Amino acid sequence: MTAGRVVAICTSEEKRVPKKQVQSALLEAGRGIQGDAHAGDWHRQVSFLSLDDVEGMRVEVPGIEFGAFAENFVIEGVDLERLGLGTLLRIGPFVLTRVSQIGKVCHDPCAIFQKTGDCIMPRAGLFARVIEGGRVSTGDSVEIVNEVPRDTFQAVVLTISTLGSKGQREDTAGPAVQRMLEEKLGAHVYALEVLPDARGRITERLAHYSDGHSIDLVLTVGGTGLSPDDLTPEATRQIIEREVPGLAEAMRAYSMKKTPHAALSRGVAGIRGQTLILNLPGSLKGAVENLEAVLPTLPHALEKLRGDTTPCAGDG
Repeated sequence: MTAGRVVAICTSEEKRVPKKQVQSALLEAGRGIQGDAHAGDWHRQVSFLSLDDVEGMRVEVPGIEFGAFAENFVIEGVDLERLGLGTLLRIGPFVLTRVSQIGKVCHDPCAIFQKTGDCIMPRAGLFARVIEGGRVSTGDSVEIVNEVPRDTFQAVVLTISTLGSKGQREDTAGPAVQRMLEEKLGAHVYALEVLPDARGRITERLAHYSDGHSIDLVLTVGGTGLSPDDLTPEATRQIIEREVPGLAEAMRAYSMKKTPHAALSRGVAGIRGQTLILNLPGSLKGAVENLEAVLPTLPHALEKLRGDTTPCAGDG
C-alpha cells in the first residue's frame, strides 16, 4: 500500500467560500465532515488536493492558504493523479473513503481563477464518499487500500424494472452485463442500480452519472420494448446531446440473426458530455447478445470521448 499523510484539514459552514484550517475533524459515514457545508447524502462528501498542486499555485499567487480552493484535505505522498473512481483511501486508523468524482465544473470562478486564469480544483481535485467514519487529525497517514487506475474505463449499469426495484423480481441481466464489462472490457463498474419503469427517474439517473462523475459508459438494461411502460428510449433521448445510431443498429442486426423479435427493440445510443449511453434489452439473453455486438467497438469509442485525437482510419 502507498502511504502518505494529511498536511491540512479544512472546513467551512457555507458553500462557495474558502475553508478554514482545523487540526482535526469528525467524519460521518455516508455524509462527510461533521459541520462542513459540503457534507450530505450525495457523491461529493469530501474533497482532496495534492500538496504539490497547492504549492504550484503558490508560485503564481504567494501566500495562498490551505482551504482557499474549498478543499477538505491537502495530502502529501500519494499521487492523486493516478487514482480513478472507486479507489479506496484510508485516512488515519478509522476513516475509509471511496473516490467518486475527478475534478468538477466551476460555475462561479473563484478570485484565484480571476487573477491567474487557473484553478486546481476543477482539474486536480478528487471527491469521495465516506464509507467508514471516525476522527482524522493533521499528520494522520493516508493509504491506498484498493487502487482503480485513472485510465480504467468507468461504467454504470442501470436495470430498468419496476418489479426488480421493489425486490419482487431477481435482476440477472444487470449483473451479467457487469461481469462482461469487467471481464471483456476491463472496465470498473462504479454502480449497479435497479430503477422502476418511470421516465423521470430514468432521466434523472442518466443525467446524474453523465454530469460530473467521470463515467465513460452508462448501460441501461430493460424498458426498450413495446409495452406501455417501456420508456427507456424516450428517457434517453430526452437527455442525450448527440445520437450514435450505428451502435443501436448493430445491436439489433446482431440479435436479428438469432430471433426476429429483436426488430421490436427500440433501444437507442447517444452521448451526453463525454459519456456514452446505450440501451440494452431487459432479458438476460438479449442484454448479453446486444452487448456482445458492440463490445469490440467500445474501447475506441470511449477513448474518443476522452479526447483521443488519433485518426479513426489509416491514410490508405
